[in-house]
Amino acid sequence: MSSYDQLHRQCRTLESLFDTKLTSYSQLVATITRPTPDLEASGSSERWKDLEIELDELAEKLEEVNDQLSALASNPELMSPSMLRAIQRHHELFQDNTRELRRTKTNVQHALDQANLLSGVRNDIDAYKSSAADSLLAERGRIDSSHRMTDDILQQAYETRSEFSRQRSSLAGINTQMMHVINTMPGINNLVSMIKSRRRRDSIIMGVLIGVCIIIIVSYLWN
Repeated sequence: MSSYDQLHRQCRTLESLFDTKLTSYSQLVATITRPTPDLEASGSSERWKDLEIELDELAEKLEEVNDQLSALASNPELMSPSMLRAIQRHHELFQDNTRELRRTKTNVQHALDQANLLSGVRNDIDAYKSSAADSLLAERGRIDSSHRMTDDILQQAYETRSEFSRQRSSLAGINTQMMHVINTMPGINNLVSMIKSRRRRDSIIMGVLIGVCIIIIVSYLWN
């Protein structure tokens, strides 16, 4: 009797503790499937592993205690009907708990796989967005570089135009100074006029000489 009472109390304690741990373990499914920035940073993976190890150890202890109770039940003359029913009830609870543990393990694993898959998809999306943003920034950099080049070319064109304007102004000033010098020195105008007149006279003389020579040559050829 003392052995039965001890195993019975131990079994009930283990069942209560197992039920509490299994409830916490089941609640991780909702925690894991809830979107978080980082599954590992949230601590869900570590708690899941710790609880799973504790539940496996409790299941082993429960199995051991149930085996000892079953050994006692093999001597019905030593057991009362209520004891036998309690032992049967402990055995049924153990089977239910182990099935629930396997089912919850599967659910948690599926939840982890789904969370990791979603995390991978989000990372891929973030990587694509980052790549697209980098491409846009690079394209914007090329456009800005093209704009700067265009601005430099326009600046050079403006400077060239300004230089031409300065040169034209300088030439106009020199021409004005030359005209002023010529106007202030009338002798230069006379000298230029005399040179032009002599050139015209020389041209006329040369023309006349050439004409006479041609006439003489033609007359000589006809005779």
